[in-house]
Amino acid sequence: MSTLEDKILGEKLHYYCSSSSEDDGNDSGDSDKECDDVKYTDNTAQYIAPSYSEWDGTSSNTGPKGVIKDWQRYKQLEAEKRESQEKERLQLINKLSLTCRSALDEEKEKLNETDPELANLLTDEFLLEYQKQRMKEMLAKTEKLYFGRVIDLENTDQFLQAIDGEDKSIIIIIHIYEDNVSGCEAMNGCLISLAEKYPYVKFCKILGSIAGLSKQFKKFGVPTLLVYKNGQVIGNFIHVTDHLGVDFYSSDVEAFLIEHGILADKNYVPLIVLKNENRVSDSE
Repeated sequence: MSTLEDKILGEKLHYYCSSSSEDDGNDSGDSDKECDDVKYTDNTAQYIAPSYSEWDGTSSNTGPKGVIKDWQRYKQLEAEKRESQEKERLQLINKLSLTCRSALDEEKEKLNETDPELANLLTDEFLLEYQKQRMKEMLAKTEKLYFGRVIDLENTDQFLQAIDGEDKSIIIIIHIYEDNVSGCEAMNGCLISLAEKYPYVKFCKILGSIAGLSKQFKKFGVPTLLVYKNGQVIGNFIHVTDHLGVDFYSSDVEAFLIEHGILADKNYVPLIVLKNENRVSDSE
């Protein structure tokens, strides 16, 4: 059974000979036999000091001053080693950067020889000019799609044309209303304000009787907001006063449409788009 001492020694008993006097006679005999098998020489306990290429392992003084001197010398060698490593690192960085730069230069030269037109297209000046041109085209397109008012639809043909004849990217909001019905007049006033605030959204209105709706719907279904995009219905809000009440403001209608994903929140519109909207509205 292993003892604590055996565990400390790693149970390598052939390196260790017990001299305990408490063992019995048989154990003592066995121990002597084991001890006889172990051969010791004068060099068994000899200490071999580690050798360092930077340090000779000697000191002129073994006292406190000598220890301090040795420590200072050690720190000096460490600092010189770090400085040498830093120089090697910088040299390697310069070598790699020069290699990458030369490889890019060779690639550009090769491209200039094989396809000079493509090489010109890849220059920074060309890409910047291309971005400016694309931005001008996009802004010009938005200017053509500027509305800023509520369009009154007078018949079913205009109703269909307002939906099918419009650009696919435009959101179309049509208010179906009736005179003398609660909430319809307030909705028309709110849409006028929203059309000015959202000039790239097409706001329209049409009487329920012109749209061919039933008397029941004209009485209990209006005011109704229909929302189209790319010829498809993306919103259908019947009798909106059930959500807004009879007395509401343009801010209430705006919040309702933003909540349902119809209008974009102005707080998240890119600054360049807002500036262009203001510029177009001023020119109008």
